[in-house]
Amino acid sequence: MSALRYLAQTLMERALSNDNATDLKCTPLHSLHLAAGAKMGPFAGYEMPIQYPDGVLKEHIHTRQAAGLFDVSHMGQAFLSTREAQLGARDAHEKISAALETLAPGEFQKLKPGALRYSLLLNEEGGVMDDFIVTRQPAEDDAGKLFLVVNAACKEQDFQHIESSLAERASLIRLDDRALLALQGPLAASIIDGVFAGAAMQKFMTMTKHDWRGAEIFVSRCGYTGEDGFELSVPEGLAVEFAKMLLGHAQVKWVGLGARDSLRLEAGLCLYGHDLDPSTSPVEAGLTFAIGKRRRADGGFPGASRILPELSHGTSRVRIGIRPDGRAPAREGVEIQSTDGAPIGVVTSGGYGPSVQGPIAMGYVDSPHAAPGTEINLIVRGKPLAAKVVDVPFIAPNYFRG
Repeated sequence: MSALRYLAQTLMERALSNDNATDLKCTPLHSLHLAAGAKMGPFAGYEMPIQYPDGVLKEHIHTRQAAGLFDVSHMGQAFLSTREAQLGARDAHEKISAALETLAPGEFQKLKPGALRYSLLLNEEGGVMDDFIVTRQPAEDDAGKLFLVVNAACKEQDFQHIESSLAERASLIRLDDRALLALQGPLAASIIDGVFAGAAMQKFMTMTKHDWRGAEIFVSRCGYTGEDGFELSVPEGLAVEFAKMLLGHAQVKWVGLGARDSLRLEAGLCLYGHDLDPSTSPVEAGLTFAIGKRRRADGGFPGASRILPELSHGTSRVRIGIRPDGRAPAREGVEIQSTDGAPIGVVTSGGYGPSVQGPIAMGYVDSPHAAPGTEINLIVRGKPLAAKVVDVPFIAPNYFRG
C-alpha cells in the first residue's frame, strides 16, 4: 500500500471508529462534494469528503502551491454575549472576556477589535477539553460579543459546558445556520481580494466582515495548513453559490480531510482527540503560547494549580516531532522506545508528509528523551523502526505577517 493510500485509509478507519455510519448529518455543501466525485466518509457525526478524484497527494501539493478549498461547516460556530445591558464598548468587552477567562487561559481582555486568538477549554485538572478560536467582533457596537469556533467532534459538549458554566454572565447563540469554508494556499489572498477588496492586506489572525449578495460574510485570516489563507463564515443559504464562485477560479480546487490531515501534520498542528485530550495539559502539548502573560501571574483558570507549576518546573512528558528512517509511516498508537528498548512514549499522529517527501509523526515521550536529535525506536508490527526526535513544524509556515 502506498503511503498516501495508507493516509486516506487511516483517516477513514479513524472516522469509522469514532462515528456511527447511520444517521449522519450533511453540510450545506454536500451536493457539491458528490458532484465533484468525492469519496465520502463519516467524521464527527457528518458525512464528509475524505478525498476527491485527484487524490490526497495532488490535493496536498495543490494547497501548498495554489489554493485549496475545504468544507469545514461541521465545526461549531457561536456568539458569546454578555448579559449586562447598556455598557460602553470597553466595559462590554471586559465583561464578556472576563467571563470566558474563567474557562480558558487566554488573555481575551487584550484582544483588539477584529483580533483572533487560539485558546483552550480546560477541565479542573488542567486537561484540554478542546482547542478553539476566539474572535473579538470588529465593530464597537458588538464589543460585548465574542465569536467562537470549536471542533466538530466536541461542539455539543463544548457549547453545553460554556452555556452552563456562564449561564448567569453570558448568552451562547449558536450559529448552526452558517457554513464555514477555508481557502488555503499562496494564491488564497489574491482570490479573496478579488471578492472583498483589501483582503490581501488583512492581518494574520484578524477578522473583517463584508456584504456579499446582501448577506454578511465573516472573513478571518487564519487556517489549519501552515499556509496563508482565510476561513469564511457564510449563511447556509448562500454557501453553495459562494463555493461555486470560488471554484470558478482556475487555481481553486476542493481538498478533502485526507489532505487536511497531512497538511496540518506537516505544520505541526495538534488534532483534538489524538494529540490533545482531557488528560493532556497545554504545557505537555507545547501550547504554552495560549496561556496569557497576566494569566500566568494571576491564575484564575481551570487547572491552574497544575499548569502554573508545570510552567515553572516542566513536565514528565512532552509532545515531540518524529522523523522515521526509511519510508514506512508510523500509525497513531505506535509505541516509542529508547534505543536500549525501554518504553518512553507513544505516537499520537503519523503519516506521510508529501511536502517533506517522507514519513512524519508527532507523539509524547518522557522529557529526558525529548531533545531534537535524540535517536529513538518506533515499534511497528513488532519490529523497531529507527527514528529521530525533531523540532516541529516539519515545514516552514507561510502565514501572512503584513
